[in-house]
Amino acid sequence: MRAFVGLPVPEAWIAPLVRAQGAIPGGRSVPVDDLHLTLAFLDDQPEARLEAMHAALEARPAAAVPLRATGYAVFGAAKGQFRLVALDVEPAPALASLRDRVRGAARAAGIALPRERFRPHVTLVRFPRVAPPDATRLPEALAGLGAPALPPAEARAAVLWASTLTPDGPVYEPLATYPLGVAA
Repeated sequence: MRAFVGLPVPEAWIAPLVRAQGAIPGGRSVPVDDLHLTLAFLDDQPEARLEAMHAALEARPAAAVPLRATGYAVFGAAKGQFRLVALDVEPAPALASLRDRVRGAARAAGIALPRERFRPHVTLVRFPRVAPPDATRLPEALAGLGAPALPPAEARAAVLWASTLTPDGPVYEPLATYPLGVAA
């Protein structure tokens, strides 16, 4: 089963992010219910490994995590291949610690994860490889958005999602929710 662990987008961020999606030309907006910040992409895993990771995450509750939006970004722009537009989120120590905890639980369950730099973000719009966005309109649209007017928020739960790929994009199904306690 293809799966990942992430943080749902705070409720107060949803309406402003939907407005931002509407201002971005081309591409396919991520459905509102699928907006999230990925902590660990697990790829395809046998159910037994996911169950072992689930048990480890349930056994060790974590603190709530403060979230602060820092800006909008285009991924792939440096190579001239726009892949997606995302909301960047501050890589606060508490967020990095939660990610490390999730990745540790995954590794303890026998899930091999690649080493990768953590750039916390929420994907807003994905672009197809065959029809990238207009290279002049996208930067103008992002400049028009300005800085994200999103209040600081607190992630109160992490979620284990199944991810099924379809021609219309991935379909996510929540499998388990891990409440996060009061931030320290």
